[in-house]
Amino acid sequence: MPEPARKPAVIFDRDGVLNIDRGYVARRENFQWVDGAIDAVKLFNKAGWHVFVATNQSGIARGLYKEAEMHALHDFMKRELMRHDAYIDDIRFCPYHPEGSIPEYSRVSDWRKPGPGMIIDLMKHWPVDRLASVLIGDKDTDIQAAIAAGIRGLKFSGGNLAEFVQREVLSR
Repeated sequence: MPEPARKPAVIFDRDGVLNIDRGYVARRENFQWVDGAIDAVKLFNKAGWHVFVATNQSGIARGLYKEAEMHALHDFMKRELMRHDAYIDDIRFCPYHPEGSIPEYSRVSDWRKPGPGMIIDLMKHWPVDRLASVLIGDKDTDIQAAIAAGIRGLKFSGGNLAEFVQREVLSR
């Protein structure tokens, strides 16, 4: 059987890119999409790209919320996207932090950005064209993770995410 065709991937950071960063967002009532976020996902879907999320979630290590709450929020996000004919192919998260208060999550991990672990794992499990792919984040650590994984990193500083991806990625 032939290997599936590789295609570009966009890897979104979550807090500050797809949703308003209110600090440790883990529940639906604290979640608000960034302007144009749903449309941005949809633009990549229509362009035939893989759409991924890679998010540090140290609130789990810090005991602020449980992994199950984060998964419930991600399920909510996927349902909301589906209502708009958009979708995320896969999500990776890092619950670890070396200063966490929950022992099983209190450690160093190369999955925690600026480490490239989440990105590398996604590329290991999906047929990704690394050279054509991009990570969109709002912090320097996001860009450092992208560089460490061998993909382009773009810093999103706010505004309308769909306009940003149209201008910075899809029209180039």
